[in-house]
Amino acid sequence: MSTTRRADETSTTPEAASARGAALGLGVTLVIMAASTAVPLLTGWQVWTHSTIEGREFPPLHSRWSPNVGPGTIPAVVIALAALVGARRVAERLSWRPLLAVAFVVGLAWMLSLAYVDGSSGISRVLGNPYEYLITAREIDDIPAMIDGFTERIPYAHPQNWVVHIAGHPPGMFLYFVWLDRLGLGDDWTAGIIVTVAAATTPLALMVAMRALGAEAMVRRALPFLVLGPAALFAAVSADALIAVTASWGLALMAIAGTRASRGAMAAWAVAAGLTLGWTVMTSWGIGLIGILALTILWLTRSWWLFPVIAASALVVVLVFSFYGFHWWEAFPVLQERYWDGLAADRPAAYWMWGNLGALAYAAGPAVGAGLGRLATMRPSRFDEVAADTGTDRRAVAVTVALSLAMTAVVLAADLSRMSKAEVERIWLPFVPWLLLATALLPARWRTPLLGLGMVVALVVQHLFYTSW
Repeated sequence: MSTTRRADETSTTPEAASARGAALGLGVTLVIMAASTAVPLLTGWQVWTHSTIEGREFPPLHSRWSPNVGPGTIPAVVIALAALVGARRVAERLSWRPLLAVAFVVGLAWMLSLAYVDGSSGISRVLGNPYEYLITAREIDDIPAMIDGFTERIPYAHPQNWVVHIAGHPPGMFLYFVWLDRLGLGDDWTAGIIVTVAAATTPLALMVAMRALGAEAMVRRALPFLVLGPAALFAAVSADALIAVTASWGLALMAIAGTRASRGAMAAWAVAAGLTLGWTVMTSWGIGLIGILALTILWLTRSWWLFPVIAASALVVVLVFSFYGFHWWEAFPVLQERYWDGLAADRPAAYWMWGNLGALAYAAGPAVGAGLGRLATMRPSRFDEVAADTGTDRRAVAVTVALSLAMTAVVLAADLSRMSKAEVERIWLPFVPWLLLATALLPARWRTPLLGLGMVVALVVQHLFYTSW
C-alpha cells in the first residue's frame, strides 16, 4: 500500500503532470501537422492551397516544392545552433533593457537570414507581387478619393476591382504602402525591410505587456519561442505582420493602462491603446476577434472602467475613415461576397477546419501544441505548485493561463467562422505570439528540445519549399 501511495503521489507532482500534458499536446500537434500534409498528397484531395495547381504543393501551407540554398543558409543555421546553447540562459538571466534589445536584434537577424536563403528576392518578391499592395499603391495620387471609393472596388464585378490582398483588408493596410511610396520608401526591397524591422518588435510588445501584468518571469521563459519560431518565415515581409505588430502593441498599451498608479495616467494610456487598436481594426477585417484578449486584460487588471475610454478612442479612428467615405459596417458584407466569389468557395471546409490548425502549427512550431496541452491539463488548484515549479508566483501563472486561453478562443472563433480557409500561416500571425505564451508552462527540460524542433521546421520549410509570404 505504501509503495502504491508513493507512486500515485509522484505521478501527480507538477513536473509529472506538466510532462503528461505537454506530451499529449505535442503528440496531437505532430499528428495534425502530418495529416494536414499527407492526406491531400496521398489521396489526391484537391484542397486548393493555390489558385492554380502545379503538382508540387505542400499543404497546408501556401507553398510548393522548390529546394534551395542561399546566402542566408549559414547565418540561419549559426543562429539556430547558438540559440540551442544560450537562448534560455540569456532570456532568464539578462537584465530587462538589454534583453529587449537582444530580443529585437536576434529576432530581426533570424527573419532576415531565413529570407535571404532566397537572396535579396526573399525580401523584395512578396510585396512586389501584383496581388499585393505596392504596385497599386504607386498608382494612388488622391488618398481621400481612394478611401471614399474603396468599398465599391471590392467586388470582382467592378471593372477596376482591387487585387486580392487590397480587397482582403480595410484601407488602413493599403495606406501603409501608399505612405511608404509617398515617402520615397516604396520600392520592393526597402518596403520589405521596413515590414521586417517592424515585425521584429512584436515579441517586445508581449514582453512589455507581461511585465506590466506582473508576469515577467513567464514571458522570459516563453521568449525564445517568440523570437526564434517558424513564424519568422511568414512575418518577414508579410503585410499581415504589420497587423500583428499594431495589435500586440495596442494590447501592451492596455496592460500598461490597467496597471498605472493614477487614474489620469490610466486614462492617458487607455486612449493610446484605443487609438492603436482602432487603427488595427482598419487594417484587418477579422482582427476584432482579439477583443476577447482585450477583455481578458481588463479582467486581469480589474480596470473595467477603462473599457468605455478604450472603445471610444478606437471608435474615433473608425469614424475618421467614415468621414472620408469608408464605412466599415457597410464594407464588411461586400468583402464577404468577394471572399465567397473567389477561391474560398472551392476550398473544402471538411479539410480546412482542421488543416488550418496544421498550418498554424507549422507557423508557431510544435511547441505551441505542447504548451497548450500543458494548459489543458493544469488545474487551478495546483497553480501554487506550478508557480514553484516555474520559479514565479501564482498570479504570473494565472496571467499566462488566462491570456493563452483567451487566444485559443480567438483562434477557434476564427476557424469556425470559415473566413480563414487556408493561408492562416500569415493571416493568423497576430494570434501566434499570444498562443506561444503557453510554452512558459512547459517543464524546463522540454523547452530547449522544442525550441530546436521549431527551428528545424523553419529551416526545412525555408530550404525545401517556396512560400508565398
